[in-house]
Amino acid sequence: MANTNELLNRINERYSKMSKGQKILSTYITEEYDKAAFLTAAKLGETVGVSESTVVRFATTLGYAGYPEFQQAMAELVKEKLKEAPAPTVVYENLEDDKILDTVLLSDAKRIEQTLSQIDEQIFEIAVDMIHQAKKIYIVGIRSCAPLAQFLGFYLNMIYDNVRILSTNSLSELFEQMMRVNKDDVVIGISFPRYSMRTLKALEFANNRSARIISITDSVHSPMNLYSSCNLIAESQMSGLVDSLVAPLSVINALIIALAKKRQTQVMKNLDELERIWDEYQVYGSDELDYVSDAMKWRYKRPEDKE
Repeated sequence: MANTNELLNRINERYSKMSKGQKILSTYITEEYDKAAFLTAAKLGETVGVSESTVVRFATTLGYAGYPEFQQAMAELVKEKLKEAPAPTVVYENLEDDKILDTVLLSDAKRIEQTLSQIDEQIFEIAVDMIHQAKKIYIVGIRSCAPLAQFLGFYLNMIYDNVRILSTNSLSELFEQMMRVNKDDVVIGISFPRYSMRTLKALEFANNRSARIISITDSVHSPMNLYSSCNLIAESQMSGLVDSLVAPLSVINALIIALAKKRQTQVMKNLDELERIWDEYQVYGSDELDYVSDAMKWRYKRPEDKE
């Protein structure tokens, strides 16, 4: 069977030598190929703001005989992705209202179970060590993965003081935030179908700067793994209107806990300091109950407090 990511791989391999217009096309097609596959060359050019001739040259630059062959490659990619999950309309038509909660939760539980059976614990430990030893930690997740990046960044910031969440709407802004990345740093890229070209380019840039790269993605065939030396695989298949990101979030939770254990004393100090600051400046008042609970204090008990 042909590699379903062949089109995406071709785009990535030739991206650095493309013109500005071709790069705009690359980004749109990578993130919206299910729409692009049904557009004529003229309509695709109009959609992204380039000429029809630029679209045709783009197809030949990728090694296709012409636009029809290129369009067929996009169509094949869409077909393969549709095979991985039932259409959302079918799922909702066949699902009884009183079964929605059970069905969704059981489906998410199955994805976590599948992730646990296939994730490599040794790779996970390597990822933990890479993050722990990094001079700076960069996290990039775009579109539906942005909440995952924010969640990971929020808690890593409780553990380390060298965490940077990359938030951007363009590649230029992304590179501006990463311009000082180097071999002592770690970049964590989070992306699931449809894969983000901006995230992929961020990993490529980091790789060119010799930074260590960790990907959190859905498959060993994911384009995110092209530049990653440490791949954490988590199940995330579309079974309805939204992608299930429960399994990736569980993997991220595990990373956070493993890293917190490595800096147990410092984490407790940070939490105590935050509690003191919030009390001093009345940040929450009566709006939040027992943020640092006794259970959390017990979990992160200082070594000197142990019996």
